[in-house]
Amino acid sequence: MDTITIQTPAKINLTIDILRKREDGYHELCMVMQTVELSDKLTFTQTENDEITVECDKPGIPCDRSNLVYKAAKTLKDEFNIKKGVNIRIEKRIPAEAGLAGGSTNAAGTLAALRKIWELDIPEQRFMEIAKSIGADVPYCTKGGTALAEGIGEKITRLGKLPIYHVVLIKPDFGISTAWAFGQIDIKSIQQRPDNRGMIDAVNRGDRSGIESRLSNAFESAVFKQYPELEGIKAKLKKLGADAALMTGSGPTMYGLFRSEAKADAAYDYFKDLYVEVYKTKTFNE
Repeated sequence: MDTITIQTPAKINLTIDILRKREDGYHELCMVMQTVELSDKLTFTQTENDEITVECDKPGIPCDRSNLVYKAAKTLKDEFNIKKGVNIRIEKRIPAEAGLAGGSTNAAGTLAALRKIWELDIPEQRFMEIAKSIGADVPYCTKGGTALAEGIGEKITRLGKLPIYHVVLIKPDFGISTAWAFGQIDIKSIQQRPDNRGMIDAVNRGDRSGIESRLSNAFESAVFKQYPELEGIKAKLKKLGADAALMTGSGPTMYGLFRSEAKADAAYDYFKDLYVEVYKTKTFNE
């Protein structure tokens, strides 16, 4: 197998709770995650020159060692003493620095693709350890679907399948650093904590109303203080018929869940006139 092409889907957070700061500097989290159809396309071509090269069709995306795709490929290559190289081409559709795990899902896809191309027999526990070493969201992205993520994001529990929703994503014309967002949080002062247990039960029952009423992100209050535009987007999504709306990750992307495709289309059309990066997609489970 010399060439393989895969799709790497984005994720949204249905909940995020920040429990504590650990001694290693990471934060202990508890969150429910969901994949959506919006995806990047990655093509892997094995080469004989013993080098890893990364290309991307979107300007501004680094193609050097700082890219998580490169890091994932290098980690496997070094650990398993692979003497061949690989060229990785990224066709980018997921916006960067958006809270949608674009880099992490590409890294997860890279691990899976190279596992096949290089015919690596990696025990699942070791595979997940490698994924964790690349980035906190990478273990979830290797699984996808609807899942509870705990620890720094590496402890994954699959849940029942979320009912299908039409999703409108709005990424404003600025990014938000995850480190900055964590810096704004006083964990002891978080007033609106997600009902993760209730969300899990609602997901497992397929209870749309229970899911919609429990969307919650502990970052929102602090981030909205600095970026009130995001709170305005959330309110407008609801006025346009979203059954629920939330910020994903540490922002800045806002999303609306719609049962009605017609209402999702109308919201997409409205925001498309205001922002460059607006997407209409759907939730999905493999």
